[in-house]
Amino acid sequence: MKKYMTIEEYLKTPIRKKKGRKHRLQQLGAVGCLCLIIFSLYTILKWHADNTKIQQIKKELDQELQVEDIKEKGELVNPPSDKNSNYYYYAGFPFYEVNFSSLLSKNGDTVGFLRIKNTNISYPIVQAKDNDYYLNHDFYKNKNQAGWIFLDYRSSLDPLNDNTVIYGHARLDGTIFGSLKNVLTDSWQENRDNYVIFLSTPKENMVFQIFSIYTIPSEGYYIQQSFRNDKKKQDWLQTMKKRNIAPIETQVDSKDKILTLSTCQNVKDGRLVVHAKLIKSQKREL
Repeated sequence: MKKYMTIEEYLKTPIRKKKGRKHRLQQLGAVGCLCLIIFSLYTILKWHADNTKIQQIKKELDQELQVEDIKEKGELVNPPSDKNSNYYYYAGFPFYEVNFSSLLSKNGDTVGFLRIKNTNISYPIVQAKDNDYYLNHDFYKNKNQAGWIFLDYRSSLDPLNDNTVIYGHARLDGTIFGSLKNVLTDSWQENRDNYVIFLSTPKENMVFQIFSIYTIPSEGYYIQQSFRNDKKKQDWLQTMKKRNIAPIETQVDSKDKILTLSTCQNVKDGRLVVHAKLIKSQKREL
């Protein structure tokens, strides 16, 4: 009668043991590859689902909101004495009027509405008690890795800081601040009409003139929001101007109120930054 080896005897066999170890390593490698594939597929599907949800939310808001341009002149802010300054060209752009009652009914964290020409950026701005929450929550406060466009928790839109900072993820599908990368292209930079940012709040409509566009490794200096004195602010402004890579020349001084947009760049810890100064405002009827 044929004698069968027990498991213990089989494992003690030197050649078999060696082959068994190799086989187990192959099995572990196969399992590891399978796990990696499953994780990668999950990540791709989750990324797609998050982006799709953001697109749906934006479409819903666009359909419900009444965003209109209004021709009223408003009040010029820190106008230069040089009447040939391009300041006056951009000051002629209309304001945008936004129905904030609808936005606030959907999310009480709403503090403003942002529009930038020749980008997909036409979004409500929200603000939380920290700079983490809206990195992974959408406008309806649902978990979403795409996040939303949000105001730095240390910033204010009423009144503005010396430097008011707004953040958003640069999503590859162009949602949130994904299309802000347009400002780095020649076609965008060569269009004179693009160098304005429209910002509305429940109390005020504003027009900002862009004076600097650049990319930089992550740092804290460009998001400094207040300054000890005019000299410190002027030094900061000159540094921001020197970083500019766009074909524009805009005068700024310590009296100007600055708006900064910041998003991630496609390099490790890189940032794409846009700075603009307030040139015109209009109080809204409450």
